[in-house]
Amino acid sequence: MPNNEVPDRPPHTPHDEAFKKLLQTFFAEFLELFFPEVNRLLDHTRTKLLMQELLVDIVGEERRSLDLLLETRYKSLDAYVLVHLEAQSYRETDFHERMFIYFSRLFERHRKEHKLIIPIAIFTSDSAHDEQDTLSMEIPGHSILYFHFLKLELRNQNWRLFIDSDNPVAAALLAKMGYNEEEKRAVRLEYLRMILKLQKNLDQARLSLIMSVADLYFKPDRDQDLSILRELSLQYPEDEVTIMELMPAWKRWGYEEGKELGKEEGKEEIIRKLLANGFHPDKLAEMLDLPPQEIQKIAKS
Repeated sequence: MPNNEVPDRPPHTPHDEAFKKLLQTFFAEFLELFFPEVNRLLDHTRTKLLMQELLVDIVGEERRSLDLLLETRYKSLDAYVLVHLEAQSYRETDFHERMFIYFSRLFERHRKEHKLIIPIAIFTSDSAHDEQDTLSMEIPGHSILYFHFLKLELRNQNWRLFIDSDNPVAAALLAKMGYNEEEKRAVRLEYLRMILKLQKNLDQARLSLIMSVADLYFKPDRDQDLSILRELSLQYPEDEVTIMELMPAWKRWGYEEGKELGKEEGKEEIIRKLLANGFHPDKLAEMLDLPPQEIQKIAKS
């Protein structure tokens, strides 16, 4: 590879954009959940998102834009500081060097207006483990540079420690935390319990954002979700309609069944499965916005 060429990087995906939107919308909640000691230092009433900066790595001849750059007030300094959030969804051996390059460019541009720059890396890759978060240079008897950014490796977070949280970021990222194959159903079940609590306090737009991010990480399992729906409906009968509306997989299933069987047959097949799993016809009619007699007709057939 010629020296002036930069290796290809994975293209941006819907995950990248959704994750950045999550961090932007719930910045204070993210810090409160994962970096509480930093959160306590900041006054979020003064937080604002800065325009995306395009930084140039002169040595690598590469143009990269920061994921998120926010300005906020640092309480004890009574001054404005910068918080740089960088989400990393793939392995990159020199990522710590790139974080330092970003930091140095930001310092060069903003050192007169901002007293401090706080760099935070969020590793979302399933393989992220003990990622390097320092860059140092020294000679015998003298340290020339020691750069140490904050980091979060989601797969190293124990999901069970977050299920009682009412923090929306915990719900959105539960499926990216550490759990084994046997715990998948339990993670899905606890996530839906968290959403049931959150939907009482969040507006529809924010709730939809949380669910759209989480839905990127959960792999739909039709039989498993049927049993989870039934279990939740028995525990929270007053929320049965809400529970079903919170399951975006139903829309996909209906579409898939419709393609295979024809639109009407696909819809009827989904209704039959729900009825077979104990869902009340009247509740199904309300959730699906169908006449009760239509559900009853399918039930009898």
